Amino acid sequence: MSPLLLIFLTVFIDMVGFGIIIPVLPLYAEHFHASPVEIGWLTGIYSGMQILFVPLLGKLSDRFGRRPILIVSLAGTAFGFLIMGWATSLALLFVARIIDGASGGNISTAQAYIADISTPENRSRSMGIIGAAFGLGFTFGPMIGGVMSRISYGAPFYFAAALAAVNVVLLYFILPESLAAEHRSKPADRSRMNEIFQHGHGRLFGTIVATYFFTITGFAIMTTLFALFTEKHFGFDARQTGYVFGFIGIISVILQGGLIGRLIKMFGETALARSGLLLLSIGLAALQLVPSVSMLLVVSGLIAIANGLSTPTLNGLASQMIDRGWQGRALGIMQSAGSMGRLIGPLLAGWLLTFDLNRPIAEYARTPLLAGGGILFIAFILALTVRKPAEDKMPPEITLEADA
Repeated sequence: MSPLLLIFLTVFIDMVGFGIIIPVLPLYAEHFHASPVEIGWLTGIYSGMQILFVPLLGKLSDRFGRRPILIVSLAGTAFGFLIMGWATSLALLFVARIIDGASGGNISTAQAYIADISTPENRSRSMGIIGAAFGLGFTFGPMIGGVMSRISYGAPFYFAAALAAVNVVLLYFILPESLAAEHRSKPADRSRMNEIFQHGHGRLFGTIVATYFFTITGFAIMTTLFALFTEKHFGFDARQTGYVFGFIGIISVILQGGLIGRLIKMFGETALARSGLLLLSIGLAALQLVPSVSMLLVVSGLIAIANGLSTPTLNGLASQMIDRGWQGRALGIMQSAGSMGRLIGPLLAGWLLTFDLNRPIAEYARTPLLAGGGILFIAFILALTVRKPAEDKMPPEITLEADA
């Protein structure tokens, strides 16, 4: 089994677990009489923990290699899902989310693994593999969560725990290490976070990190409220909402798994990132206006396309701005920015939703969705300032083709 396939499976299993939560967790929390604000905290606390642990895991992967970090973090994910399935109170749900968040910061390590084994000019295309795993996770995760919630609210999480445990076994016995000893950081290295910006094109990297933060914040507002939105507007249960996310996931897989490389060659990474962010902003603002299920699918498809254009290209650009020996820490910072967005987004969603609770059902979630669209427009404005550095100014280890 190839290393790329194993990394694909690792991210896929992570995203199945994440996707399972989307249609189930808000309704699961309501079962324990959670308020909108508590639902926002329950969704966001996972990412709050990642803010702390993703940079740590990235630094450890630069020191000890990618493989052991992936194995340990996935074992923690399995344990967190077990507790979530067993939860008998809202407090236990919070405990499970905290454990899962602390151990679930392995996306940046997976990205660093791909950066280790791919050439700079193919890096964004390789990052599309992670994007495809995201898409498949969003295809199967919500569908699994919705269907298995018919058994019990805990059943989907037991299933996710079993998947993570199987992946731990595969990684332990099959995955080779990607980071050679000469590229690892030394025990005596006590680098500060701001030093990362000195190992490559720091200003450009900082702009991409900020863009990614606003992107994830706006998108997280939508994912937090989507199950409640479809329940109130269309009478959907977790299973039906899972099918909608399955539709979104299929589009993401087609785009990020097969088309993103061709599109990068045709238009360039920066152009795709900008286009995706503008479409995301429009999609979120339009979502609260959809009058029918058919229009819901149209707008959801637009959001899927937009996310598929922006996410892998932003991650690919970020990986090209920093020297190889700092990839784990740099991508850890990138994912920490995303985790901060996944914390702030749900908290904003829960708070802004309170303004719509006494309004007609047709206006339910209008305020947070419009706010999400506005936040994504800020990301689009920031993306307009992103440029790929000239080839002759690149660090010795990194060479890039000019944008199309």
